[in-house]
Amino acid sequence: MDDVARELGISKKTLYQFVENKNELVEKVVDYVINLKECGFKKIDEIKMNAVEKLIEVNMHIIESMKDYNPATEYDLKKYYPEIYAKMHSVRRQRMHDSILANIKKGKEEGLYRTELKEEIIARMQVSRFMNMHEDEFLTKNDLQRSEFIHELFIYHIRGIANEKGLEVLEKTLQKINFNNYI
Repeated sequence: MDDVARELGISKKTLYQFVENKNELVEKVVDYVINLKECGFKKIDEIKMNAVEKLIEVNMHIIESMKDYNPATEYDLKKYYPEIYAKMHSVRRQRMHDSILANIKKGKEEGLYRTELKEEIIARMQVSRFMNMHEDEFLTKNDLQRSEFIHELFIYHIRGIANEKGLEVLEKTLQKINFNNYI
């Protein structure tokens, strides 16, 4: 708390007027980060796009946010504040699931995704893939932080769920975007 107060340029007494203890401070920071990320995704939802374009936009947003990602932060949170980490993990997983499920339904309605898809199964598999890839011994931390890795994972997912029309939209969308700005 001394370090935090010093960085903020305030006294510890002033800091304790806003938080009771270090746990509360960490929880507030995590809540802030969760809300900040939610705002970023809500902005994407407000843009009029089809389901494929939306996934590409989410892909670019995630790649951009990964530039500031430090795996040590998540490791420390998991180690020292397991309850807060569990809450963050649960919120992230549920939001990801809801977003993927909504995207699949939207893509099917727009005639861009395969009609025979089992929406819930695909959504759960994609969430599992994203949430658990850091625990895979085959993938290095360097792999997971590379923009190309995240980009390929999204493209792989889209190609797996898109029908011919959806693949055409994907190819046209990819041609319009300069991924060198993101990767």
